[in-house]
Amino acid sequence: MKIIEAHGASIPALGLGTYTLKGDQCVDLVAKAIETGYRHIDTARMYENEASVGEGIRQSGADRADLFVTTKVWWTDISGAQLIEAAKSSVDRLGIGPVDLLLIHWPNPDIALEESIDALNGALAQGFTKHIGVANFPNALFREAVTVSDKPLVCNQVEYHPMLSQNSVLEACRQNGSAMISYSPIGKGGDLLGQEPITRIAEAHGRSPAQIVLAWHMSQDNVGAIPRTSNPDRLSENISVFDIELGEDEIAEISALASPDGRLIDPSFAPVWDRD
Repeated sequence: MKIIEAHGASIPALGLGTYTLKGDQCVDLVAKAIETGYRHIDTARMYENEASVGEGIRQSGADRADLFVTTKVWWTDISGAQLIEAAKSSVDRLGIGPVDLLLIHWPNPDIALEESIDALNGALAQGFTKHIGVANFPNALFREAVTVSDKPLVCNQVEYHPMLSQNSVLEACRQNGSAMISYSPIGKGGDLLGQEPITRIAEAHGRSPAQIVLAWHMSQDNVGAIPRTSNPDRLSENISVFDIELGEDEIAEISALASPDGRLIDPSFAPVWDRD
């Protein structure tokens, strides 16, 4: 398993995303994922499944110290007092002690960046999390957040896959020694997986297109991925990619699919995105 070391955080590079998973399905899938070998579990207050994720972790029987658990505070709740209360509520719902990583889920232009980052540091100081970071922060905003934060931001979690260029964000993360964690890393299982050259490279390696895309993520410094699945059979497939050795030419071919217009997640409250 690839581990990303970022300012004292040891982040398993391949984790389980839990967006849309609810109730018993979420409990069972989280427990099964941990039994399969996953050690990084990602949730968020907005997903409304933190209690189920915590129960899945308990049912797995895994040692809490062996897991890396991330949760996120929704963009409407990142003013000072609200963020602290949201962090406390998330920890209470999970019921597994402090999380390993607490993120601001999206920036909010109506709340001063200094206020939300100060509150994030406050959540760290009060023991709700071991590390802090952000999600969906474009390059310039991430760099500014790093500057105003007392403690290191160990992660910027963003949409990233071969059809979406994130060069500026990735460079900012690398320069700061932070991880860039990819959500929707296989493009939500859509058109990406039918693209040439991915299908050809998959056939050449005797693996699935999804595995090739995840191996592409794993080949990049500072990059992790949290694929989501509701199919237990996909868990072992998604994590069984560390023996895939992509050639430099194959990585370049896959990377050449990138476009600034390949974004799949673009809500009305999204920031102004980078174009490279």
